[in-house]
Amino acid sequence: MSAARQEFGEVGERVAERWLRRRGWRVLQRRFRNGHRDIDLVAERDGLVAFVEVKARRGDRFGDPVEAVHWRKQRELARSAAVWIDRHGRPNECYRFDVIGVLVQGNAVRIRHIENAFQPLGKP
Repeated sequence: MSAARQEFGEVGERVAERWLRRRGWRVLQRRFRNGHRDIDLVAERDGLVAFVEVKARRGDRFGDPVEAVHWRKQRELARSAAVWIDRHGRPNECYRFDVIGVLVQGNAVRIRHIENAFQPLGKP
């Protein structure tokens, strides 16, 4: 991945983090790394922990950013989430997978938050 793309992805993560915080979420961790995999944001609100994948794009030429979270990425997120839960989870917490799309078109930024975007299939 080019440095410019990586930097734009980090900008998208910061936008998503700020958006979540304004809605009462507490970000527990940014960019949780597990080997070569990562979870962009781990956020908590009212005993619910969301593992959040953030996709940022300039323009909609290639479709909505949230559509880019395909089954392989979902599988990687589920595996990383299982590691995060083993290390940091607490009893009675509920977990889910969210996707936030950040679409930048000129000076306009559109955010789309898909709560409970997918359920992991089988064992992570």
